[in-house]
Amino acid sequence: MLRTFVLSAITAAALAASPLAQTPAASKGPSTALGAGLQVYVIDTEGGKAALWITPAGQTVLVDSGNPGGRDTDRLMDAIKDAGVTKIDYLISTHYHVDHIGGMQELAKRIPIGTFVDHGPTVEEREQVPNFQASYKELYDKAKHIVVKPGDKVPLTGVDWLIVTSAGEVLKKPLPGAGKPNPTCASFTPKDITSDPENGQSVGMLVTFGQFRAIDLGDLLWNKEHDLMCPNNPIGTIDLYMVSHHGTDPSGSPQLVHALAPRVAVMQNGTRKGAGTQAMPTMRTSPGLEDIWQLHWGYGAGIEQNSAGVFIANVDDNQTIANALTAPPRGGGAPGARGAQGAGGAGAPPPPTVVSPPFTQPTAPPGAGASPGQLPAGPPPGAPPGAQGGRGAGQAHSPAYWIKVVAQQDGSFTVSNSRNGYSKTYMKKK
Repeated sequence: MLRTFVLSAITAAALAASPLAQTPAASKGPSTALGAGLQVYVIDTEGGKAALWITPAGQTVLVDSGNPGGRDTDRLMDAIKDAGVTKIDYLISTHYHVDHIGGMQELAKRIPIGTFVDHGPTVEEREQVPNFQASYKELYDKAKHIVVKPGDKVPLTGVDWLIVTSAGEVLKKPLPGAGKPNPTCASFTPKDITSDPENGQSVGMLVTFGQFRAIDLGDLLWNKEHDLMCPNNPIGTIDLYMVSHHGTDPSGSPQLVHALAPRVAVMQNGTRKGAGTQAMPTMRTSPGLEDIWQLHWGYGAGIEQNSAGVFIANVDDNQTIANALTAPPRGGGAPGARGAQGAGGAGAPPPPTVVSPPFTQPTAPPGAGASPGQLPAGPPPGAPPGAQGGRGAGQAHSPAYWIKVVAQQDGSFTVSNSRNGYSKTYMKKK
């Protein structure tokens, strides 16, 4: 009975959308004509990060380059081909974790990169990608290299690209029209986060195109979000929030999200990485938020916190999802008790949030097993005998779909899902 209910709920969620969101299918193919708007391809790196920005003047900025192994580079090159791009003008590496910089070496073999941008040397003694710093230097020695600090700008035509965090420092001088007290700061509770210090070094950026404003803070951590946004909000409000840290709970505080008050969030999550028990409700209760677009249906978010299927680029089949949601918890218990963070009942322990583990070079080809930052491949817990490990169990989606954003100077923007052709336009603020 529970399985039947879950399957029905999943199907309903996949079909649901508000009446205002019903639009014709998004067109496919290159759209690089000058003046077409500011375009963003948000690539599926299975819980990693890579986003390609293309300005109306034709300049390109790539924020992070995904995992090693070639799979993510293939996906990124598909978007580059779709966009008609022939070079990357700026490659911004937010920080040096494997899911953000692992694909850089392979990418550099396939397309010219003009300028490499970062926060400076790593603060972690053990590199998640072995010998990365040395090989990275070889790349930028043959091109250009910029170490940025808060207040710096990436020189682009017609787009203001402002660095707001870098190397643990944050922007404190308020931008024009900003600087008001942040009322959420009074309720801030710090988190004791001592692992993965590179996250707190993340290069964060505010992108402004006319009246359109977007923010991307990489994997900036909870306490650093407070440093940026408290006691006063130096940024103001935004239209698009590129969700911090894949939607995991060490980031995405109310002090950040509620003060920025985004209209739309785009989350670069994986099936079992991101869409956290704290991050999702924080976004959904943010004033003025209209939608959360996700790269994956997140198992941790369950049927309560995941967005409707039209807003999700990569979705497992219903049976695989049902197997995971109705499986007994690890260590025993009744079906459904493992608590899919909103779907499993009060007091149920949530599945673990995966946060950038130290990288071990995979021995299987891409797609054959778990990607870095995901749980091991295999059938979901509680699956019937003989069940195959579905994509929700850590295997790569094939094909992989991206989310695309096209913004206009008047502040309006359209977000589209390449899996189903669904798109929604958010009109300019009145």
